[in-house]
Amino acid sequence: MNKSLQGKRILLADDHAVVRLGFRLLLEGAGATVVGEAENGESAVRLYAETNPDVVVMDVSMPGIGGLAALERLMVWEAKARVLMLSAHNDNIVPVRALRLGARGYLCKRAAPEEFLRAVGQVAADQRYIDPELAQAVALSQLSGTANPVETLTEKELAVFLKLAGGRSVNEVAEDFCLSPSTVGTHLYHIKQKLNAQNAAELTLVAVRNGLLEA
Repeated sequence: MNKSLQGKRILLADDHAVVRLGFRLLLEGAGATVVGEAENGESAVRLYAETNPDVVVMDVSMPGIGGLAALERLMVWEAKARVLMLSAHNDNIVPVRALRLGARGYLCKRAAPEEFLRAVGQVAADQRYIDPELAQAVALSQLSGTANPVETLTEKELAVFLKLAGGRSVNEVAEDFCLSPSTVGTHLYHIKQKLNAQNAAELTLVAVRNGLLEA
């Protein structure tokens, strides 16, 4: 049994109920308690305030504002929050951003169950955790600075880019982030300039090439 999880209070944020159930069973089997479940970023921030968990396990890709923007809001609200971010995508851009925003750990969802428990345990102990598969790429990315144009995007631009590349319209993204369509349009203009993309299809292509979306 993973002693580091004994008695720890965990908040789960993932939009797939079956994934949350799997995490809950693993965590409860290791002696932890799941104090709340959120299916989007807004709920995760609200439930954190209500439950004050030891660790938040949060997926990057969720409806609404998504995991990165939720992480940003959470860290503004509570700088000591311990957050383990999860992603189904094996890129190095989002992990670097998540760690810069204040996440304590980052794990690819393809990890084995024991690796998931190890990651949550380390974050619960206020230690950093980076998925072994991503650690080298993340380290190299941080050393090399902004060789990749996607890394030049601001936090808000990256969040908007991920939504638009995933097929959301400007109006839908405006609704997700409680912004005006003209503000999202301005972000889109800057994103296209920075990524040298002409249209939505090219944005999607950039996202796929960088491992931010499934092909």
